[in-house]
Amino acid sequence: MGCANSELNLQIFILSMLIFTASLCVGDTDPLDVAAINSLYVALGSPPLEGWKAIGGDPCLEQWEGVSCVFSNITALRLGGMNLSGQLGSNLDFPSIIDMDLSNNQIGGTIPSTLSPTLRNLSLSANHLNGSIPDALSSLTQLSDLSLKDNHLNGQIPNVFLQLTGLMNMDLSGNNLSGQLPPSMGNLSSLIILHLQNNQLSGILFVLQDLPLQDLNIENNIFSGPIPPELLSIPNFRKDGNPFNTTIIPSPPAASPEPAAMAPSPEKSPWKVTHNPSDTIKAPIPAIAGRSFKTTKLVWIVGAGFLIFIALGVCLLMLWCFKRRQENKKYKKHNTNVYTRSLHKRTSSDSPFEATTDKEKGWSSKLPPLQPAPPHHIPIIPGENLIINQAISTTATKRQIVTNSIKVYTVASLQQYTNSFSQENYIGEGMLGPVYRAELPDGKLLAVRKLNATASMGQNHEQFLQLAFSISKIQHANIVKLMGYCAEYSQRLLVHEYCSNGTLHDALHTDDKLQIKLSWDNRIWVSLGAARALEYLHEHCQPPIVHQNFRSANVLLNDNLEVRVSDCGLGSLLSSGSASQLVGCHLTANGYSAPEFEYGSYTLQSDVFSFGVVMLELLTGRKSYDSSLPRGEQFLVRWAVPQLHDIDALSKMVDPSLNGEYPKKSLSRFADIISSCIQHEPEFRPVMSEIVQDLLRMM
Repeated sequence: MGCANSELNLQIFILSMLIFTASLCVGDTDPLDVAAINSLYVALGSPPLEGWKAIGGDPCLEQWEGVSCVFSNITALRLGGMNLSGQLGSNLDFPSIIDMDLSNNQIGGTIPSTLSPTLRNLSLSANHLNGSIPDALSSLTQLSDLSLKDNHLNGQIPNVFLQLTGLMNMDLSGNNLSGQLPPSMGNLSSLIILHLQNNQLSGILFVLQDLPLQDLNIENNIFSGPIPPELLSIPNFRKDGNPFNTTIIPSPPAASPEPAAMAPSPEKSPWKVTHNPSDTIKAPIPAIAGRSFKTTKLVWIVGAGFLIFIALGVCLLMLWCFKRRQENKKYKKHNTNVYTRSLHKRTSSDSPFEATTDKEKGWSSKLPPLQPAPPHHIPIIPGENLIINQAISTTATKRQIVTNSIKVYTVASLQQYTNSFSQENYIGEGMLGPVYRAELPDGKLLAVRKLNATASMGQNHEQFLQLAFSISKIQHANIVKLMGYCAEYSQRLLVHEYCSNGTLHDALHTDDKLQIKLSWDNRIWVSLGAARALEYLHEHCQPPIVHQNFRSANVLLNDNLEVRVSDCGLGSLLSSGSASQLVGCHLTANGYSAPEFEYGSYTLQSDVFSFGVVMLELLTGRKSYDSSLPRGEQFLVRWAVPQLHDIDALSKMVDPSLNGEYPKKSLSRFADIISSCIQHEPEFRPVMSEIVQDLLRMM
């Protein structure tokens, strides 16, 4: 008996230890971040910072002082003016940090040789740092602001700026830096502010002459040589305290004797100083010979330019003719495609893609063009950063089309707009991930979809950018607009317009107040809006777009019950790997999938079937699948099909909330459209343009 008790106690002890160990392992913060911040805390001498620990802990969950997080990653350390001492240690390699501010403290030692390449803002100013500036700066390719001023840094400025093309503000003033400016400074193509005052820097300044500087301070150094004229045009240029050479450079021995009259005047000296400090000064060219040479050269340049212009014009004309010929071929091919029978039903028009019926003209605009229009420009919102250049590295020509066309949000800004993706802003869970409400500073509402791991699995950064670009091209009044995207820290987020009345599914099945607004006419209106969205995807986009996930939960409603269909253009995510299996199981289990889906086939006609199921929901007020009903009535299509052509049975199927307020003739037509959409064989289902015309005749 004693042995049994001992064995039981041992099992309880082991179980307790496992639970305790698991509790230590479970946390919100990336372990690499935890290791880095523990190391920093020890190096700083364990200062009294709230929540900070030398070993372990969960900085994001426990909200350590000065720490900001996005999801499970530390993205900012803001500890300026906290009276910190000690050193920075050897490990500041936080995997996802953006902003690090340790300024105005008493931190000594050297700057670590390992820095996080994700840094955009690094401020270590007003400390007691010594040693040289580390070569690790060369890896900070996303850096935009760097401040190391008022320290005790010495040695030369390293040649580390080749890849730092996004750096806009650099302050190295108030140190003991010496030597010449490194050549790679000439690559700082975004640099606007440069402060180098109060150092021991020397040499000449030609490396700075082509930079877009607006504020340059080089006071109290030992720069010499002539000042490049480009620098003199900088609005805020301060240069006092340097031994610049402002006199005429003495003439070297002449290569051949020249008349005294040819000597250059002090006002217009033809001596040329090369940009390379090691080069010698070039001798002047006699005025008469130079004038003759320039005249001959000008004639050749003008002549060559004229010939190039003519050749370019001929090439452009040939290219234009070739494109027109190709477009004509495509146009003819489109008019003879599988959708010809639906286009014949429309009235004649100058363009086959703008044809409308007389009845449609009374309430709606023309149908959208063949190719989706480019997205409108959206103003920059405070707090957001356009990270186009940082998100794109190689193959810039291909990717630049993507990022220049769509708004790019940062994770930090979306976190701010959604209140850290709080539960109060949670809208719902889609097939591809949760959706949150975001409120911009101007009060505008957006919907932010956070793609889950299943949806983004196997998709690299460039593929995601291409997906966002493709979705942004889908422009239609009845389709949810893509307002922007975010791709940071392995996160994939899509930002859409916000629809205040939620989904059609909620309006029919959970929201009693909204259900009252869904009169019979409104249900036809909603059906028409959804049909026009699918018609656009199927027949006006080239190549045609299959929705693959059409259901009432993806039919959104705005204030005026106007339809906005969501998830358009996400087929590549829905049809890949485990996501495809998940969507397939969901559609099948919830009664939206067409019969052919069981054989792995999903086509345009499968969308038509799903549309018919949504129309059935509008007709009956029932869910596509309801496990609470008797077994024979759980699947809506299976239950409804036998009754759609029985007028008495049809009347009993109608949603009771309509209270019989509908024309019987209209009900019969509505049922006929449903019946044609949910045909078992795909080839017997109509195309969406036919359905649009049928619904228009019911208005």
